[in-house]
Amino acid sequence: MDGKRDKAQDFITTQGLHNNAYKKQETEVAKITAELLKSRTGEFDLESILFLKLRGLGIYDLGCVGECMNLERLDLSGNNITNLTPLSSLRLLISLNLSANRITSLEAISSCYSLQNLNVAGNLINSIENLHCLQPMRNMESIRLNDNLYNYTNPVCKNSAYRNVLLEMFPNIKVLDGERVVGRGSDLYQLCKDIDDTIKEGMARNGQTVEVPECKPWVEDGYWDIKRSNSAIVDEAYKQFSDVLQECRLLNSRAAHAIAQTERALTAKSQPKQYSV
Repeated sequence: MDGKRDKAQDFITTQGLHNNAYKKQETEVAKITAELLKSRTGEFDLESILFLKLRGLGIYDLGCVGECMNLERLDLSGNNITNLTPLSSLRLLISLNLSANRITSLEAISSCYSLQNLNVAGNLINSIENLHCLQPMRNMESIRLNDNLYNYTNPVCKNSAYRNVLLEMFPNIKVLDGERVVGRGSDLYQLCKDIDDTIKEGMARNGQTVEVPECKPWVEDGYWDIKRSNSAIVDEAYKQFSDVLQECRLLNSRAAHAIAQTERALTAKSQPKQYSV
């Protein structure tokens, strides 16, 4: 019985040490390394990585992430990143989340021509001139510099002209700062808003008080929302499946490591002691 109890205790101790080491890695990552990327994705070849999520790890050095040449989706939100140079080689990148970092320049990602979705809310981009480098990204569909939900913004957002600049740069953009700028209902909404503003200005000039009566919406909530296409649904499902698959690979790697350590510990205990004569 004592032998079994010792073996069980050894397994628990080994598993605990492994979990502590993993948690330490989760909270104290400063630089992206090949070992980190392989352990997070379960891939042995960096060029095989398509999706990568490295949120809130305290990263300030992007290291070798630029070697993931086939990367399509990258989430680096909630870190301490300032230099984006290693991302310049990611020509197949479609979605990039850099929110809540310390970025001042986007010049390095101007060569990411495939980029469609970019989130840089919660950074230090301070002028409209810093946005002109994004112009080569002709596939851009969604850009976010301001996020009211999380209270993320950039100094440039204090200048209301930044929205017009981005809309002129990307006439086919669909979403800006989380708001639809094209799609069913958006043109009508803008037209009604312009009419209301003109009426209010005219009444104000004539000294009339503008009263806003209580009104009810014309249609039910969600009527003007764009219905998601089948392709969008498939894309979202594929992304969620990839996230689950990545987590499974990570758990499998951790389990294999724990089992190997336990087997080594048990083997060492089972070996008979040798006594010198």
